[in-house]
Amino acid sequence: MEPKPGYNSPWMVHAAEIRIELEMADAARAGGNEGRARVCARRAAGLAARDFLNLHQESPFVAAQERLRSNSAYAALETLATFPGLAPDLKKAAVNLTTRVTPDFQLPNGIDLIDEAHKLIGGLK
Repeated sequence: MEPKPGYNSPWMVHAAEIRIELEMADAARAGGNEGRARVCARRAAGLAARDFLNLHQESPFVAAQERLRSNSAYAALETLATFPGLAPDLKKAAVNLTTRVTPDFQLPNGIDLIDEAHKLIGGLK
């Protein structure tokens, strides 16, 4: 898979890990393991979210850094979804990436987490 624009931004500390997670997401989907694909997409987006938030730690949003100490992709995405000044489409992608599956392991409204991860990662600057 070719890297997308923005995936090699100088501030993106985890660019290699992000690419690997996205490749694993694609492979899992191709192998019929949608659950694993969702996990990998969330991890990739969470790494990008963490890098972005760490870059902006001097902003008034410093209090959110406490939540990032858990190393949780989910926590990083939740924090990013409330980041002041973030473009609405990127906030929506972060929210979609934290959406829980239904009891029958489906996402509501046809959300595709691999697409959402690509949108978020490519849009962060």
